[in-house]
Amino acid sequence: ALIVLECIFSEIFSSESILATLAIADAMSATEGCSLLDVNPGSSTNRTVYAFVGPPAAVIEGVLNAGRVAFKLIDMTKHSGEHPRTGAMDVCPFILVQNVSMEESVFYLYYGEAARKESRRSLLSIRAGNTNEWTPEYGPATFVPSWGATVTGARKFLIAYNVNLLSTKEHAHRIALDIREQGRGKDQICLKVQGIGWYLEEANLAQVSTNILDFEVMPVHMVYEEICKDARDLNLPVVGSQIVGLIPLKAMLDCADFYIQKEKLFIVEEEHKIRLVISKLRLDSSGPFVPKERIILWAAWSVR
Repeated sequence: ALIVLECIFSEIFSSESILATLAIADAMSATEGCSLLDVNPGSSTNRTVYAFVGPPAAVIEGVLNAGRVAFKLIDMTKHSGEHPRTGAMDVCPFILVQNVSMEESVFYLYYGEAARKESRRSLLSIRAGNTNEWTPEYGPATFVPSWGATVTGARKFLIAYNVNLLSTKEHAHRIALDIREQGRGKDQICLKVQGIGWYLEEANLAQVSTNILDFEVMPVHMVYEEICKDARDLNLPVVGSQIVGLIPLKAMLDCADFYIQKEKLFIVEEEHKIRLVISKLRLDSSGPFVPKERIILWAAWSVR
């Protein structure tokens, strides 16, 4: 049985934080049974996504080890960043990969599919909660300012997907409001999609940053096409897109099938289909997209 954990830590990027990132990663990879798959930092968002895989018990021990290290190294009273956040270990979702059921996974976890209350199913609802309702599910209700709060749960694979624009933060956020499910768009085409717009100083471009909560309901290519359509309406150039962390193989193949049918292409080999998607979505515009490192099953197989 395998579970992937995409654990997100809030960090302030500096020479000191690089050491913190390495220490957190080492705590995960040093845990018996855990294999570190990916570390993806963002300097404007001030958060790092760590992905590692292993049997359920090993993954739980791995995240506890990482949390113990992070507690000593991250201080939320000094933190800022573009991305909304609740704590040093901000979000800790367990994602099913192989031979484990959702029912087994929810035993230790409290949001997403494991939520005990409907109001705690959505991360947006949790971040908007008030102090009267949001007592912790586990441990004493004592707030530690340097740590904040951690949201942990079991869910389907969430794809963190960003589209790059040569525009302002305001234009990017306008598009995000139009395309996301709880936005202001009239038709609400992008169901199961959260979105926000921000500006990346280090890259000198804006992003429509999305979380695709269920890629089988709203595939990645549909999100990309909708953002491109809105950008064209505003005369804004789209200059690529980015997967943050890992992506399921099926999500990539679904994208390939869309463009193969749309353009009447003849492509049979799976690796060629992946190369087509990288090209169509321009996933390598901000840096190399290495399929064996970024596609979840391929990455898991390569380290086990």
